Amino acid sequence: MSGTAAAADPSDELTLWYETPAADWERESLPIGSGALGASVFGTLATERLTFNEKSLWTGGPGSGGGYDHGDWTQPRPGVLASVQQRLDSEGKLTPEAVAAELGQPKRGFGAYQVFGDLELAVPGAPTGPDGSYRRSLDIASAVAGVAYSHQGVAYTREFFASYPGKVIAGRFSADQPGKIGFTLRYTSPRDDFSATASGDRLTVKGALQDNGLRFEAQIRVRTDGGSVSAGADGTLTVSGADRAWFVLAAGTDYADTYPDYRGDDPHAAVTGAVDAAAGRSYDDLRADHVSDYRALFDRVSLDIGQQLPDLPTSSLLTQYTGGTSAADRALEALFFQYGRYLLIASSRAGSLPANLQGVWNNVTEPPWSADYHVNINLQMNYWLAEVTNLAETTAPYDRYVESMRAPGRRTAQEIFESDGWVVNNETNPYGFTGLHNWATSFWFPEAAAWLTQQMYDHYRFNGSTDYLRSTAYPVMKEAAEFWLGFLRTDPRDGKLVVTPSYSPEHGDFTVGAAMSQQIVHDLFTNTLEAAQTLGDDPAFRTRLEDTLGNLDPGLRIGSWGQLMEWKTDVDSQTDDHRHVSHLFGLHPGRQIEAGSEWAEAAKVSLTARGDGGTGWSKAWKINFWARLRDGDHAHKMLSEQLKSSTLPNLWDTHPPFQIDGNFGATSGVAEMLVQSQHGPVEVLPALPASWPDGQVTGLRARGGVTLDLVWSGGRASRITLHASRTTDLTLRSTLFPGGEHTFRASAGQTYVFPDA
Repeated sequence: MSGTAAAADPSDELTLWYETPAADWERESLPIGSGALGASVFGTLATERLTFNEKSLWTGGPGSGGGYDHGDWTQPRPGVLASVQQRLDSEGKLTPEAVAAELGQPKRGFGAYQVFGDLELAVPGAPTGPDGSYRRSLDIASAVAGVAYSHQGVAYTREFFASYPGKVIAGRFSADQPGKIGFTLRYTSPRDDFSATASGDRLTVKGALQDNGLRFEAQIRVRTDGGSVSAGADGTLTVSGADRAWFVLAAGTDYADTYPDYRGDDPHAAVTGAVDAAAGRSYDDLRADHVSDYRALFDRVSLDIGQQLPDLPTSSLLTQYTGGTSAADRALEALFFQYGRYLLIASSRAGSLPANLQGVWNNVTEPPWSADYHVNINLQMNYWLAEVTNLAETTAPYDRYVESMRAPGRRTAQEIFESDGWVVNNETNPYGFTGLHNWATSFWFPEAAAWLTQQMYDHYRFNGSTDYLRSTAYPVMKEAAEFWLGFLRTDPRDGKLVVTPSYSPEHGDFTVGAAMSQQIVHDLFTNTLEAAQTLGDDPAFRTRLEDTLGNLDPGLRIGSWGQLMEWKTDVDSQTDDHRHVSHLFGLHPGRQIEAGSEWAEAAKVSLTARGDGGTGWSKAWKINFWARLRDGDHAHKMLSEQLKSSTLPNLWDTHPPFQIDGNFGATSGVAEMLVQSQHGPVEVLPALPASWPDGQVTGLRARGGVTLDLVWSGGRASRITLHASRTTDLTLRSTLFPGGEHTFRASAGQTYVFPDA
């Protein structure tokens, strides 16, 4: 491939491509996934490699060799929490180390997400390295990865996909001449807890994790057009002399999301059923079903910001990106936006665990932060894009996961906090770890449960199903609110209800009533009260919520240099550039702060002081902050900073290391630049940057059951097409309308176009 700047085929605008195989999993491999299953494609020639995953393959939990306690105290500690609260009242602050020494304990049996293993396909006669004919690609419009190259006059192609309807990962090797396809397929793993055997066209991997006995199984079947398949005594499958050959892989474990055992059926029957059903179909049919299923989600949203993709590998597109005005820069931004949607579809589908810190992808047995579920922002950020970018179905695993934490969370609430309701702290795993550990700066965050419910209530606000609200969201919200109704304390300084101990995530000292703590509880009570009123729930409970909200410290204070204060005392530093900007929760993802208010101006002062640096996910959060402040140019600057210094060649976000929440947060931020609805009215182009003067977007969602198609020119909206799924009163805010606003009664199933042609 040449490196010229000639325009590429428009169909390539949603394709990542490279001139060399991947040499590094984190930086260069290309991800495919179907929720529970994921794989990373290397595209190496002589030995193709796919690192694959099944999201429930976790060490730790019940049966773990070191024991397991859900993070609950292993021995009673009567009065210790009250003692810490009293010290905070008298001393004002305590170091994280001092609080952890009183309230924490070492982790036992927390576990870590595991790589399932690698498929290696040794290709005899393949070239040792790529030449100009080589191309490795990932088409996110169809969710298919590919490799193409020529060798000795023969054109070879490989392609790979992970099928949600088929419950398999599939791959095909082809050539444009008959009889040219051959390879030997084997399974490898960094663990020694498995057996791999081959018979006929089937390779079977079985084992149990040494740590906790979790049973796992994978099966691979290989089919050919022409040629032959033979099984080796060493657990390999060899294809010889085929015109084409394709494989299907299914995998599973006996994990179940049910407290307290977290075990279900042996995976053998399900794995066998999936792999046999897929192998019994034609490859083309399996692929067509996969593409149809995927595109039913992905195709809902399109974005045109004036992009024109040059004929450059994606890695070069990234290194040449400036954040300027070129059509190539717009192409990378549009691709990055859609890549976030691709990754969410690939790592979060019904029937699986939600997307973790790395989505579904992992290549080691001890991944960073266990590739777990950090719930002091990271899991929540993974789903910020889901509703607004029209991927509501991807939230089903999130809902189920949050629900699964209620049972262990009730026990933690009683045993540690002596409160009703349910709770979870800073990080958790698939085994209901709702208690504490003792890493001083990241062990305490009981507000996490309250924050987790926000996405569930927002799902209702976007889609309007009172059945969903009643059966799924509200029970979780109400029980989280019951925890805080019991655990809040009166601040002797001013008589307001506060969170204590309170810790602004990973930053500063423990205090009483830190801004983020108060804002999250305020958000929970506000949402729960609205839901209770909608459903007509217990009047006494509603009255209690109203009274508590009236006495709650809202967590909003303006300090001596005009900043929104992070703590209840004015100790913020103007030179503090910490990556967490926790005290702006009420701006985003909350809705306590509205642009133009005094609180928004104070938030802007704080955000400006924090600067434009930070880790990848931190920069992504700042895109959303600046969009909520209606500063599109600064939001765009944060997007460009993330692309320039926090994005890997395969477009994964890096903390560093790789952490997928930054991808998801950036996509959310772009959507927030184009549509907002958190305060009720639907705001069109609230934060459009000057670098996107002309463009259009289709399929974005707004609260109130609204789908929007927007066209703009010269930085102003020129057409709004609104599709209503609910009958309700709507207010549109746009420069299209005299006075900037238009209110009307929308009817379910109707489409409205402004200006009216």
